[in-house]
Amino acid sequence: MVKIFKNIAKLYTVSANGKPCKKGQEMQDAGLIENAFLIISEEKVVKTGSMNTYSETDYPQAEYHDCEGRIVVPGFVDSHTHLVFPRTREEEFVYKIKGMSYEEIARRGGGILNSARALTHISEEELLTESLERCRQLVEKGTTTLEIKSGYGLSLEGELKLLRVARELKAHTPQTIKTTFLGAHAIPTEYKENRNAYIDLVCEEMIPAVASENLADYIDVFCETGFFTESETERILLKGAEYGLIPKIHANQLDFSGGVKLGVRMNALSVDHLERITDDDIQALQSGETVPTLLPSCSFFLREPYGPARKLIEAGLPLCLATDFNPGSSPSGDMQFVISLGCIYMRLLPEEALVACTLNGANALGAGNECGSLEAGKRADFLITKPIENLSRLAYSFTENLIAETWINGRKAVFNPAFFQSVEKKGIS
Repeated sequence: MVKIFKNIAKLYTVSANGKPCKKGQEMQDAGLIENAFLIISEEKVVKTGSMNTYSETDYPQAEYHDCEGRIVVPGFVDSHTHLVFPRTREEEFVYKIKGMSYEEIARRGGGILNSARALTHISEEELLTESLERCRQLVEKGTTTLEIKSGYGLSLEGELKLLRVARELKAHTPQTIKTTFLGAHAIPTEYKENRNAYIDLVCEEMIPAVASENLADYIDVFCETGFFTESETERILLKGAEYGLIPKIHANQLDFSGGVKLGVRMNALSVDHLERITDDDIQALQSGETVPTLLPSCSFFLREPYGPARKLIEAGLPLCLATDFNPGSSPSGDMQFVISLGCIYMRLLPEEALVACTLNGANALGAGNECGSLEAGKRADFLITKPIENLSRLAYSFTENLIAETWINGRKAVFNPAFFQSVEKKGIS
């Protein structure tokens, strides 16, 4: 069935003319077509253009949707989340208010280790139900594609539990979900005196088990002071590569970890966080295809420095923004808020922020040729806004959900309540 969306006041295609991303100054061009139409068929985009060139006689049997002067943009692509987690950690939020740092909370057994303990007390069915509700909320906010990391298991059983739930989510939500194995998220308490034994466990047991069940697309490591060193990160990523897992790296959140240059050297899809980054790191990124990904809602929540978005763009790089949705440092998966933070604190233009949250987010998942822009042949993932006059309003109204409709794979996204009932009946496959 051909579906035609007409009378779009402003259609932002974020077209890159077939390229998987936009770099540097290119990000100011979000592919705006005014007074536009969008044609889709089945799950793909067929054509976009100006209403001045549109003819209804070309598609006499089409299903028509009058957008009545609203704005249409590609669906948001969130390339960095930890959406599957066992419980919130608001008690640590109070510790932060009292002045305790992220590192201090971690040393006291909080942070990642807190979530790892909680995971042992929740069933896969409960975890799936809670995660489905988060997915539903993100659909309403416009996220059509997202990545989900493990990392709160820190044991073979726990990591497999998280990734099995993430895989099962794909059967219950219309969103496209990519998964990442992050067993090297922290050193468990029982391995504090023998960290090499835990790294052995990650490399020799976890990675083969994850690969045997085909549970992950990528592998990630928290390459950071107090977590995993550069050499440990390299060992883990190399082992993952033996099993076909594509590398990504958490880098330079708390310190200058060496993770950026390592990521470029290993052809990592992305290096994420980058609250602290050197000129040498930026030069290294210019020499490869690794995507620099900033996580502004994490900086907001932790009162940490914001990554140097303008500097990265001025260096001609394909900047990406993502939420880092997790219970400890970014308890929000709202990409509209990320756009606001990108504009307010990182001085991005609204067009640059949109590109960073759509096409460049897809590129950070190796999917820039599949989604992230409204170009012929790509997935028909797009958002229809409420009545607003310009793109800037998405950033300006930072607490208001301005998405009226979310379309995924050419279908208006809805959540059937039967999905939740089926969790109890089906369990986890």
